[in-house]
Amino acid sequence: MSPSKTPAEILNIDGTEVRISSPDKVVFPEPGLTKLDLVRYYVGVAEGALRGAGGRPMVLKRFPKGIDAEPFFQKRVPENHPDFIDTATLHYASGTSAEEAVIRDAAGLAWVVNLGCLDLNPHPVRAEDLEHPDELRVDLDPMPGVDWSQIVDVAYLAREVLDDVGLVGWPKTSGSRGLHILVRIAPQWSYRDVRLAAETLAREVENRAPGLATARWWKEERGESVFVDFNQNAKDRTVASAYSVRPLPDARVSTPLSWEEVRSTRPEQFTVNTVLERFAEVGDPHAGIDDAVGTLDGLLALAAELGPAEKAPRSGDASGRRQSVMPLIEVARTRTKPEALAALDEWKGLHADVVPSLHPADVLVDGMRGSSSLWYRVRVNLQHVPEAQRPLQEELVADYDPWAGKEWPGHPGS
Repeated sequence: MSPSKTPAEILNIDGTEVRISSPDKVVFPEPGLTKLDLVRYYVGVAEGALRGAGGRPMVLKRFPKGIDAEPFFQKRVPENHPDFIDTATLHYASGTSAEEAVIRDAAGLAWVVNLGCLDLNPHPVRAEDLEHPDELRVDLDPMPGVDWSQIVDVAYLAREVLDDVGLVGWPKTSGSRGLHILVRIAPQWSYRDVRLAAETLAREVENRAPGLATARWWKEERGESVFVDFNQNAKDRTVASAYSVRPLPDARVSTPLSWEEVRSTRPEQFTVNTVLERFAEVGDPHAGIDDAVGTLDGLLALAAELGPAEKAPRSGDASGRRQSVMPLIEVARTRTKPEALAALDEWKGLHADVVPSLHPADVLVDGMRGSSSLWYRVRVNLQHVPEAQRPLQEELVADYDPWAGKEWPGHPGS
């Protein structure tokens, strides 16, 4: 967000005063949206946004330097948070814990936006029961080269599988290139069971449409397909919830849809301005989601029927690390995505002879979660390059170390 000396504005939101600093600070230059515009947007769609994020502990994903800079992730609620912000203490697999923010009303939405948050990233649990998710999340993540119609086809396949096991799926755009399907479940199962159920759903979708969809966890093995990302149901994961504003130049929104709309709409139609108008006119298509609570019994029974998922081979160097079955080389590790893309371009310039053989899904630029922010890894899958022409692993074009100088329980190398 750009610097601004505009005086703070105090908003009265349903009887609660919320201080908005630098209200005229421009957050999205392209549509000209300010911080105050974003606050008003979230207040306008509060009923729907709180249906997705209210009452859940959330990670604060903050953009203090604007949408063109990397955000940082803040698990711990600021010590000086106001009384209308609840908290819940989560215990992570790393052995750490964090007292996280829990918002319950429109004032809470305004408060997180004032901190520099654009999208809302809640955990799939309620603050009252932190060990038993009440939401299964189906994340349809397209590989490069996959168009919208293929994502839609996979979404309807996922709906078919959910119908077969007695569950109701509620679709929404991710706010980027993919689709999310949310499923309310009774809070009776552990994270491990919920993740297993999600993985089983992904495997069944792949079984019904091999090549169109994939449940393969390793990115280089997916090809030009839609990855049904079951790992978004792991304990430490969060996803952008309904009505979240995403950090794209057009201020795109992760928007709930009816199933009738999934095939006839496109993600770019849904922005802060259009969704605010849409919500005022038609309300929230997910208004009934909390009344459609289901059971995981069907998916867990299918898991037993399918048997354990195939495991990746392990390297023979005693490290126990997974060994790729694809001819992968690593190109770079960088702090930001623009640096990653620049490193990729540099590598392509050095190996111009192999570039024509690469398919879109062979170029892997991955955002990797660091201690409090993302970093980027660039790899190239040489599967479509004739073996005699494949470049060897070379020194990285860029070699950023996201862990340098940092120590905490469970950190890499500890």
